[in-house]
Amino acid sequence: MSSTVPPTEAVILEEQGEASVRSSPALKFALGKIGGAFISLAMVILLGFFAFKILPGDPVAKLAREHPMSPEQMAQLRAQLGLDKPLWQQFGDYLVNVFTLNFGESYVYKQSVASLIGDYFWNTILLTGTSAVIAITLGLWLGQKAGWRPGSRFDNVTTGTSLVLWSVPTFWLALILLMVFGGTLHWFPTGGMVSPDPPDDAVGKVLDVVWHMVLPVTTMVAVVYAQYVMVMRASVMEEKSADYLITARAKGLRDDDLRTRHAVPNALLPTVTLVFLHIGGLVAGAVTVETVFSWPGLGKLTYQAIQGPDLPLLQGTFVVFSAIIIFTNLVADFVYRRLDPRVRRG
Repeated sequence: MSSTVPPTEAVILEEQGEASVRSSPALKFALGKIGGAFISLAMVILLGFFAFKILPGDPVAKLAREHPMSPEQMAQLRAQLGLDKPLWQQFGDYLVNVFTLNFGESYVYKQSVASLIGDYFWNTILLTGTSAVIAITLGLWLGQKAGWRPGSRFDNVTTGTSLVLWSVPTFWLALILLMVFGGTLHWFPTGGMVSPDPPDDAVGKVLDVVWHMVLPVTTMVAVVYAQYVMVMRASVMEEKSADYLITARAKGLRDDDLRTRHAVPNALLPTVTLVFLHIGGLVAGAVTVETVFSWPGLGKLTYQAIQGPDLPLLQGTFVVFSAIIIFTNLVADFVYRRLDPRVRRG
C-alpha cells in the first residue's frame, strides 16, 4: 500500500507553501510600516505634552485679566485645572486622557476638548476635502497636457503660473483675496461659514455655505495644485520617451489616444502617492486659511487655543492633526506598494 500523498493534496500543499513564502515579505512590510506609524504617534503624544508646557503665558492669569479674580480664586482655579500638580503627575493624567480619547476640558470654552474637535472637525473636512478634489483634478489635467508638449505656450503659461502661485505665502494670498473680493468688490463674504440671516430652504442653505467657501477654497487650491502639475508634467515627459509609446506611435495610434490611454495611466503612480502624502498636510495646513476667513474649523480652533494658551485644546488638536498626517502617510506607503510591482518584488 503506497504512503505517497495524492497528487491533488500535494499540489494544494505546494501552493500553500508558495503562498506562505509570498506573504512573508508583505507581512514584514506591513508590520514595519505600522510599527513605524505607532512609534511616530508615540513621539507626537510626548511632544504634544512637553512642547506646549514651555509656551509663554499663564492661562489662569489671562482668565483672571478677563474675569477679575482674587488670589484665592486663582489658586482654586489652578487646582481645578490640575496646574498645581507636579509635572510628572500632569503627564500621567495627560497620557490617560489621550489613550481614552478624553483630552480634558477647554480652559476657554468650558467644554470637553473631544466634543469641540467633533463639532469643528467636519467643517475642516468639508473645506479641505473640496480644495483637495479641485486641486488634484486641476493639477493632473494641466500637468498631463503640459508634459505631453513641453516647451509649448500652454506648458510655459501653466508651469509659470503654477510656480508663482506655489511660491506665494498662503496667508498673504488669503488676505489679498479677502480685501479685493470681499472688502472692495463685495462679491463674497469676508468670513464665517453661513450668513447671519441664512435662507430657510435646504437648497438655499447649501448655496449659502458654498458662497462662503469660494474664497478659502480658492486660496487653498491656488497654493496646492502646482505640486500636482509639476509631478504629473515630469512623469508624462518621462513616459513620453518610453519604448512602448514609440512602438505604438509607429503603429499609427492617434496622439490623443497615446496620451490618455497609455502615457497618463502609467504616469499617475508618483502622483497618486503624492495625493495621499499631501491630504494630511492639507488638513493640518488649514490653520492659516481658516483663521483669515474665520472658518469654524479645527484650524481656527487651534489658533484660538494658542491665544490662551488653552493647553488641553492645543494638545488635542495637535494630536488629531498629527494622527491624520501619520495615517495618510501610512496609506500612501501601502498604495505605492500595491501600484508598483517593483516595490513588492523588493
